[in-house]
Amino acid sequence: MFAVGVFLPYSSYFGPSPHLFISNPRPRVLPRRALRKFRRRNPSSRWLLSLHRFDLLRCSSNPNSRVNADGCSHRGGLEIDADGILETGGLDFPVEICTTRALPPALSLEEGFDKMKQAVEELKSNPPRMTSGVLRFQVAVPPSTKALTWLCCQHQDLLVYPHFYLITRVSSDPSLQLYLLGGAIEVCGIGAAISIHGSSRALQGFSLISRYLSIDSPLIRAYGFLGVNYNKVSSLMEERLDSLYLFIPQVEVTQYKGCSVLAVTLVWDNCMSYKFTDAVHTFELYIHQMINYVHRVNIYDEVFWMNHANGKLPLIAKKDAEMVYLNAEILAQSAPQNDSLHKKKVPSSRQFYFRHASTTSIGTTMLMGSYGTNCLIKDCANINAVWASLIVEECVRLGLTYFCIAPGSRSSPLAISACGHSHTTCYSCYDERSLAFHAVGYGKGSHKPAVIITSSGTAVSNLLPAVVEASHDFVPLLLLTADRPPELQDAGANQSIDQVNHFGKFVRFFNLPAATDQVPARMVLTTIDSAVHYATQVPHGPVHINCPFREPLEDSPREWRLDCLKGLDSWLSKKEPYTKYIKMQHLFTDGHHNGQVAEIIEVIQKAKRGLLLIGAVHKEDEIFAASVLAKHLSWPVVSDILSGLRLRRVLASFHEIESLFIDHMDHALLSHSVRSWAQPDVVLQIGSRITSKRISQLLELCSPSSYVLVDEHPCRHDPSHIVTHRIQSTIIEFAHILRKYNFPKQAGTWNIFLKELNMMVAQEIEFQIHSESSLTEPYVAHVMGEVLKDDSALFIGNSMVIRDADMYGRGWLCPMNFDSKMMSNLALPFQGLRVAGNRGASGIDGLLSTAVGFAVGCNKQVICLIGDVSFLHDTNGLAVLNQRATRKPITVIVINNHGGGIFSLLPIAKRAQPDVLDKYFYTVHDVSIDRLCTAHSVKHLLVRTKTELHNALCKCRQQQTDWVIEVESSIEGNTYFHSIISKFACQAANQTLKFLLGLPLSGSLNNGLVLSKIDKVEYSLYRQVSHPLPVMNFFHQGFVLRIYLDNATVGFGEVAPIEIHAEDLLDVEEQLRFMAHKLQGSEISFVPLLKGSFSQWIWKALGIPPSSLFPSVRCGIEMAILNAIAARQGSGFLDVISGYRSSSKETQLVAGVNGSKQIQICALVDHSGTPKEIADVVSQLVEEGFSTIKLKVARRENPVEDAEVIQVIRQKVGYEVKIRVDANRRWTYEKAMQFGSCVKCLDLQYIEEPVCQEVDIGKFCDESGLPVALDETIDNLSGDFLHELKKFVHPGIVAIVIKPSVVGGFERASLIAKWAQLHEKMAVVSSAFESSISLSTYIQYACYLEEQNAEICRIKGRTLDAAIAHGLGTYCWLKEDVTSRGIDICIRPYGDRMVASVEAAQNFIQCVQINKGSIQRNYSGEPVRSYHIKVDGDYFSCSFKLQEAGENIDNITIVYLHGFLGTSQDWIPIMKGVSATAHCISIDLPGHGESQVQFSMDKRSKQGMDLSVESVAGMLLKLISSITSGGVILVGYSMGARIALHMALKFKEKVIGAVIISGSPGLRDKTVRKIRGAQDESRARFLVEHGLHSFLETWYSGSLWKSLRDHPHFSYIRSTRDRHNDIQGLAEILSSLSIGKQLSLWEDLRHLQTPLLFIVGEKDAKFRKIVQQMCSEIRGCSEDDPHQQQKLSDTIIVPDCGHAVHLENPLPVINAIRKFVTSFEQR
Repeated sequence: MFAVGVFLPYSSYFGPSPHLFISNPRPRVLPRRALRKFRRRNPSSRWLLSLHRFDLLRCSSNPNSRVNADGCSHRGGLEIDADGILETGGLDFPVEICTTRALPPALSLEEGFDKMKQAVEELKSNPPRMTSGVLRFQVAVPPSTKALTWLCCQHQDLLVYPHFYLITRVSSDPSLQLYLLGGAIEVCGIGAAISIHGSSRALQGFSLISRYLSIDSPLIRAYGFLGVNYNKVSSLMEERLDSLYLFIPQVEVTQYKGCSVLAVTLVWDNCMSYKFTDAVHTFELYIHQMINYVHRVNIYDEVFWMNHANGKLPLIAKKDAEMVYLNAEILAQSAPQNDSLHKKKVPSSRQFYFRHASTTSIGTTMLMGSYGTNCLIKDCANINAVWASLIVEECVRLGLTYFCIAPGSRSSPLAISACGHSHTTCYSCYDERSLAFHAVGYGKGSHKPAVIITSSGTAVSNLLPAVVEASHDFVPLLLLTADRPPELQDAGANQSIDQVNHFGKFVRFFNLPAATDQVPARMVLTTIDSAVHYATQVPHGPVHINCPFREPLEDSPREWRLDCLKGLDSWLSKKEPYTKYIKMQHLFTDGHHNGQVAEIIEVIQKAKRGLLLIGAVHKEDEIFAASVLAKHLSWPVVSDILSGLRLRRVLASFHEIESLFIDHMDHALLSHSVRSWAQPDVVLQIGSRITSKRISQLLELCSPSSYVLVDEHPCRHDPSHIVTHRIQSTIIEFAHILRKYNFPKQAGTWNIFLKELNMMVAQEIEFQIHSESSLTEPYVAHVMGEVLKDDSALFIGNSMVIRDADMYGRGWLCPMNFDSKMMSNLALPFQGLRVAGNRGASGIDGLLSTAVGFAVGCNKQVICLIGDVSFLHDTNGLAVLNQRATRKPITVIVINNHGGGIFSLLPIAKRAQPDVLDKYFYTVHDVSIDRLCTAHSVKHLLVRTKTELHNALCKCRQQQTDWVIEVESSIEGNTYFHSIISKFACQAANQTLKFLLGLPLSGSLNNGLVLSKIDKVEYSLYRQVSHPLPVMNFFHQGFVLRIYLDNATVGFGEVAPIEIHAEDLLDVEEQLRFMAHKLQGSEISFVPLLKGSFSQWIWKALGIPPSSLFPSVRCGIEMAILNAIAARQGSGFLDVISGYRSSSKETQLVAGVNGSKQIQICALVDHSGTPKEIADVVSQLVEEGFSTIKLKVARRENPVEDAEVIQVIRQKVGYEVKIRVDANRRWTYEKAMQFGSCVKCLDLQYIEEPVCQEVDIGKFCDESGLPVALDETIDNLSGDFLHELKKFVHPGIVAIVIKPSVVGGFERASLIAKWAQLHEKMAVVSSAFESSISLSTYIQYACYLEEQNAEICRIKGRTLDAAIAHGLGTYCWLKEDVTSRGIDICIRPYGDRMVASVEAAQNFIQCVQINKGSIQRNYSGEPVRSYHIKVDGDYFSCSFKLQEAGENIDNITIVYLHGFLGTSQDWIPIMKGVSATAHCISIDLPGHGESQVQFSMDKRSKQGMDLSVESVAGMLLKLISSITSGGVILVGYSMGARIALHMALKFKEKVIGAVIISGSPGLRDKTVRKIRGAQDESRARFLVEHGLHSFLETWYSGSLWKSLRDHPHFSYIRSTRDRHNDIQGLAEILSSLSIGKQLSLWEDLRHLQTPLLFIVGEKDAKFRKIVQQMCSEIRGCSEDDPHQQQKLSDTIIVPDCGHAVHLENPLPVINAIRKFVTSFEQR
């Protein structure tokens, strides 16, 4: 409902205001006579947005309904009357600057205001020189800063207007929802930086407000009304359909999910006679009037604040009233070609409050509740009702509005009073125990006490478990227990027990006398006030008030004396508590830092091995403060699952934060060596107790020299007795102090080693969890964070589930939605997720009931994760769950392993008999959870697989109702899998630490772990010829890669592409040339244990998406780097990747008789001869010592013929030789089955790739019963390969054949192999005709896999099978080798099998001698030639800097043109990749880099010409023609792309093709061009006046650069933009070459004759759309010739990047350019 009221001033209702305020400055309104200047200035101006109608405020017109506004108008800011503006002049252009600046997060709203004031003061000292602008300062403040609460904290007579508050709504249009308010849910504001109103020409109002909004600053928003006219002269607001009132708030508090934002906006416009100094003056006048902190506001305060001027006047209701909120993007998208706004395209709210003046207020009735007394004490029927009413009313005034009522007679007065109060929420349950836990949950969620009302007797006793939990976990709680009067005590009265001090020391106790009029009623009020004070002050906890009542307990009238109310007149007339408890400001936050605080600071500053331990944190503000402190301190952080920071959402743009959190310290400590090494000297613990027992034991054993514990309560939480400094303080207060000091970064290995240990253990845990195909309990804990939305919270039960969540919870979670962009703009590195549990007494009772109460209290969607015994212990919690009046839905996940699974992991499980365990510890049960849920009308889902779990969670989320998801598990399976994870994690920790401790580290490690630095990279193209074979003769080509380290050691690798993969020599070489450039000078800064760190290094250190590397290139680089590390360490490839681990006894199966490690080799036969001829070949190989032979099959038409070959071979060599066959996916399922039926009795080790269709593999295994191996199927895996591999767990698949050069390197191959070995499948290493360089490395790698398999068998208790023969027999096929001496594969002395010695392979790779006869050419880098050429134009000249690479091949030159702020240097890596194909030249465009522009002022003034795209293109044509003789291909990015497109269209004789990267042909609409030109002119002025550094901050804050900001090299890329020599020329280019001043080329595209290649980033939605439109235009020019159309244009969308494609993902760009150039050569 829409409410309009005529309100009295505050002083007329409450008397004069006690505060003195400064009156506001006169609002600036442009007079009509001043408009003539605008008309003369630009008579042809028109509006950006022309709207024929607007109907956002869908109100029926009622001109008689108006709002009187006869009070003072203190709106301040710039005020524009749109009706007074006849023509716009320059007002249709955007302001010169419109930007948002994020300040560092504030730990309180007060600190946020201080930061705002400081920012404005700094701005005053260096004011912007622009004549118009909008500046928004914003700062993240704690989540408790609620929009409505802050507004209601203001003085009711605040004279800064307008005030507003609104609640956003979810749009039905998904595209709109992404930018409505950036994910905000509530917004309030005070004051207007600018307001625009109009009554007859509302469209001008829209155009005017658009002047002050910018797409690059979407958080600058305008609010207001459509269909409402404000008449300043008469001070009236009335409905009028063609009117509007819009404003940008001066001060704004926006409430998001997870944080709140304080923002201040300054607007100035000299055109409107409102200068920057005026904007600052207005801000300073008003900011001190606003209350800059938030205190607790009760329900009366909120209602009172909105209605205080209304008195008792009725509200006038209007239907469908809406307050609109707009930003630049909404305005742009809401103005289609018919110049009308679509209703669904404009966001608005029907829940709002708006006050325009002291007597003008508009709002909806759903926000403006009733104001008046709910406590009609004098009308009570009897004295019981009087006391009960007083108790309930005082609770409400104190903010206690949630009442949990148990049925009972003696408590009737309290229950009736609570239920009858209009501001209470009452909840009931028949079980007092569940009810009490529900109240505890509410207290945990809301941090306010719930009020429990019970009858007397054992009803009170049932509260004890919850009281104990509340007492131990410091949860506020108020118990009102009804009781018999004293005369019925100890007299045998029914339901009477001694309730005095019933809960002992667990509560603060108050005992009221029986209700009587002989005692002043104010005693009741002071008792409640005192009790609530004790409950809500530190230490929080439960308070018990015993309330005896005599009969009658119902509302039977009984006379009572009114004089008992003496002294309550003032209380009855107000809505405040009787007694106010006032806490003085804590000295800790006032800067009075005594010696003890100084001592703490000194301890922290001197720490060498500091550890930040974050225990349980209950409040969102504390979580927020802990995250700020963690970033500031930069110590390793161990966060408990209940800290709110164990599960957190991170932004890609804050990479340095990721290394701080040591999430898997618990599992790392399984390693004895880690426990011995990890000895912190200072531990700083904030928050309450921690879950991990191993971490607690470590801290107890290491006894750090200083252990600082910070917690709000004074209690001793120090079970190990190691705390040396105990600080009673909130985390907020403590963080506030520490942020005032700078702490040195801890040098040495402490931080680095912990980071590497955590990363390796985390990768091992994640691998084990996801490799297991079945649904496990650790999997549930691991993925739980991923399903939590930003409006969700997690409640975890006790026993096993909380330990699993703490051990396996995934720490870094991807942002769920658009809030992540908001966080990035606020300099927030990550966002915590609220997690709660009952860890006070850690019992398993009442958990479900607590979770429901927690959901009510925190007002979030809660996921409750508990065990089955806990669930059964609180089945009455289902009755609690079934009441959904005041909360969001809950999803309960029950881990049902049919008993107490935690005991299986305790020592008792190894000692007790199984039957004793089952009966007295596990308490095994077969209770049907489904039927329990059905009995309580609660929905239930049973899940047994990972897919079912995810589907169930999605279903629960979509249906928005309560669900119980039962996860089927077993004690035995869970115990076994836990032990497996622990053993592998321990192994990973041992290997990592052993490797790290073995490094010869020296010097400072402040910049992280650095193993070495790459000095240079070289490669050679080789050619190997095969021996004459019956099938074919062939040669094999590849590259030998050499990586030299800074100590002159060299590592060899090989890049050998093969036909079966989508790469050829040209593809590979372009990447090698590029990578040689990128690798040179880079630091090797990862632990090479093949657990994922290599991929992270490629991305973070090199800035290259790992998926963009060709598999063979990735493999060769890994090989070379790993061999280089080994050479530097004086060890071997095997030693490096295994972490120098010692071989277990089982690994001796791969050892020879003399103890040396050996690998068996499988021979390969590909022969088309007769069965006898093939059998003879196989027999010869057996005689040579091969015990395993693989034959190629499926080469013949009939599979039966292949089977005959196998039969003859078996007859020839017998059955001791292992035979494998490889069909290479050539058979259909039918032919494969035909072959299988013929060889069932021939004892094949496996059939490799028998069928051509992947879906038929399992079917073939089932039907044929034959063992199967996979090869090409594995090669084709992409994305999350562990997810893909689960399709192949079929036991009939017995082997995985792995070619490292095909699957993408050793790291990926190792994960595939480990998955196979975990599932009892052979992992067979196979070569692909590589040289001895690769073979020697593969031999060591095969040994690594054999040792890994032995370790897996040991851990899993399996019998180790015989050693595997690996597919490295292709060496026999090659006539020559790249090396002078090939690898030695032979029968060893005293042996009988063909084997390869691991030691010999290691020695071989360390002493490689290249066979120069096989080398065709070498590459050792390519010089880039730099020079300058001056080109004279008609009115300006330019000295261009050029950089050149490559030779002139086929008379084709590629010319590269960078974008704005770029230089020719941007293209060097890409030029290196392409220069083997074509001659490459990159140019510093005018004003950029070292290019200098000089103007001929005489000519320029005479001709009246400026720089332009056209003139620069003409200069470039002269330049290019002077240095090239043939045609050129242009490659342009952004601004360079626009120039390249112009030249391709206009100079087709010289430009034979163009690659357009993120480019546009210009703007079609003249008005839009005009506005964009003005914007770029303003930016150019800003650049000149404020310098390049300040300009870059603004430039790269736009949404276009979101993907680039997430790039790990963004800081470096931005720093290169700060090196331009000619700032004046740069600004000239920005203005003159603006897309707003460029002539549109859209029509020219229809006459295109030059081939174009469009390249655009996958994440760049804007330019993807532009490219589609350009292609559509081009298609229009060749509709009759589709073939010509295909020649003219093509489009490539590059994955994993945004606008700056060539910087974010360069390898696909190189490939696209090279192929585009090659197409001309083919022509």
